[in-house]
This record gives sequence, structure tokens and C-alpha cells, in this order.
Amino acid sequence: MKRTSFLSSTLKTSRIFLTLASISTIYLRFIRPWQLRWGATDSELARQMAGDEVVNSPSFNATRAVTIQARPEHIFPWIVQMGVTRAGWYSIDLLDNLGKPSAEVILPEFQNPHAGDVIPMSPDGKSGTYIKDFVPNQWMLWGDKGGDSTWVWGLYPIDEMHTRLITRVRVKYHWLSPTIIFSMLVEFTDIMMMRKCMLGIQRRAQRLAKEI
Repeated sequence: MKRTSFLSSTLKTSRIFLTLASISTIYLRFIRPWQLRWGATDSELARQMAGDEVVNSPSFNATRAVTIQARPEHIFPWIVQMGVTRAGWYSIDLLDNLGKPSAEVILPEFQNPHAGDVIPMSPDGKSGTYIKDFVPNQWMLWGDKGGDSTWVWGLYPIDEMHTRLITRVRVKYHWLSPTIIFSMLVEFTDIMMMRKCMLGIQRRAQRLAKEI
């Protein structure tokens, strides 16, 4: 009986291991490469963007892009005002904006950013990422104080009425630090938030462009 029980336990463990190995292989070979470059072309992946030099050898390096039928000046204001307790993230409000609907209009009170300002991610609006630098209607760089992560937004005109919105997130994982929990959230859920966020900006900016 003991031998049978041992063999049964070993078989269960082996199945679990094989299942996890299969899932990991599928993620690393197919899902991760797709989500790290959603919407981006090869040239956009190779493009130098503000802040690339900050995080050396990032564990997570994601470049996403979308075409918006609007000029940069119709897009940049939506980026400037993002954050919890501000305009929200134009994403899954129930998860990332305390259930409050993201703004559908430009909020003048958040249209004068300065380097060092916090982009809030906490319920009290005091903690989050920080504005490192920006050029209005061209790009805005966010990052942490330790230099372990950057998040940049770039606007690249295609013609008079179309702009490529490109965002790049670079994160250095610290496997033995408690911060790895947040890093894993970025690894596995960032694409869901980012895709919806970028499409949310696209919809809002295109509507604004038509109204002006």
C-alpha cells in the first residue's frame, strides 16, 4: 500500500511539473514575445526613446504602439492627466482607478506638469511613478526614484492627421526583494491594462480632434 501510495504521489507530482513546464514554454515562446511588442513594428522596437539609458539590461522591456487619427496636441493632454485621483488610466477602472470611471474630457487642473511631479498609483494620490522629463506634444518620461523602472510615452506624426503613439516600459527585476510581487503583476497583467489604456487614449483623442 505504501509503495502504491508513493507511486501515485510521484505520478501526480510529475503531471503537475509537466503541466507547469508546458504552460511556461507556451508563455515564453508565444505569449510573452507577442505582449512585449503589441502593435509595434520592428523599426519601432529598435527606435531609441527617452529613458532607454536609465534601466540597464531590463528584465521586462515592452514596446507597444497604436495609430491615432489625430495630431500630437490632441493626444498629449490625455497622457499628462493620467493617474489615480486624477483622470484615471482609461483602462480597467474597477481594478486600477478605485472603480471611478476614467475622465472623458481634458482636465485643465492637470495640464501643467513639472519634472518631479508624482503620477499617482495609490488611493491617496501620493505614491506612484514620477515625471522625469518631457517635451510637450512629443514625449513624456516617467520612472521610479531608484532607476529600476521607466515608462515613456512618445508621439510620432505620420502625416497631418495621423500619429503613432508608442509607449515603452522597462523594468529591472530584483528576484530576492519583496518588489518582485509587483514585478510579476507587471509581467503577466501589464498588457491587459496597457492595451485598453492605449485604445482608450485613441478613442478620446480621435473624438477630440473631430470636435476641434
